[in-house]
Amino acid sequence: MTSGEEMISPGVGRRYFGESESVLVPTQAAPFRSLSSLQREQRACTRCAQAGFIAQAHPVFSGHAGQRVLLIGQAPGPVEQDQSRPFAGRAGRQLMRWMIRAGFRDEADVRERIYMTAMTTCFPGRRPDGAGDRRPSAAEVALCTPWLDGVLALLRPQVIIPIGSLALERFLPGRRLDDVIGRAFTATGIPISGSPQVAPVLVPLPHPSGQSRWLNDPARLELLDRALGTLREMVEWADPAG
Repeated sequence: MTSGEEMISPGVGRRYFGESESVLVPTQAAPFRSLSSLQREQRACTRCAQAGFIAQAHPVFSGHAGQRVLLIGQAPGPVEQDQSRPFAGRAGRQLMRWMIRAGFRDEADVRERIYMTAMTTCFPGRRPDGAGDRRPSAAEVALCTPWLDGVLALLRPQVIIPIGSLALERFLPGRRLDDVIGRAFTATGIPISGSPQVAPVLVPLPHPSGQSRWLNDPARLELLDRALGTLREMVEWADPAG
């Protein structure tokens, strides 16, 4: 079966067809009036559990209206699920070190100024072989996409930070990490040189998880350094009072 989508009817949903699965993706009948109302509904979401992808739904994200930077990871891990806080585990500690290099004062400053969510906001479980967390399927991403769409519409971020390849595919489809890390892009994928003229600005980062081997290459560490410098410049542009 070819991957794709089919609209069922307005306000009912869109059916996603994957390689071996088909799920009905709900659409919102009307836009949310506020970010807080969307968050209340998202915390009660059980779509992936009802579809049989996960045993228990527990959406994890953090943030509030007025934040100008949006960070989007792959999915929470078991520590994040336990603490109900994004990037609370080992990968999160690495991410916070990166953010401090990018100009944030400390972890508290990062969490106060950045809205944090993921392509799927529930822990997907471990891989069948036990070697790390399972990568969410395309169908799970499709089920969670309306929540991310709502956050983008209501938060209207100035800077978007896609973390890792799954988020990169959403915002800069078809691009490789090696081709985008260290650079900033417009929402349509055009590289930015100098000060941005329009928001949002995309600043991709590799995933900080120890499972990722992307940073094992010393040349890629140089790309990361460049990316964190670019992020510092873009955040200063977007949030000069920070």
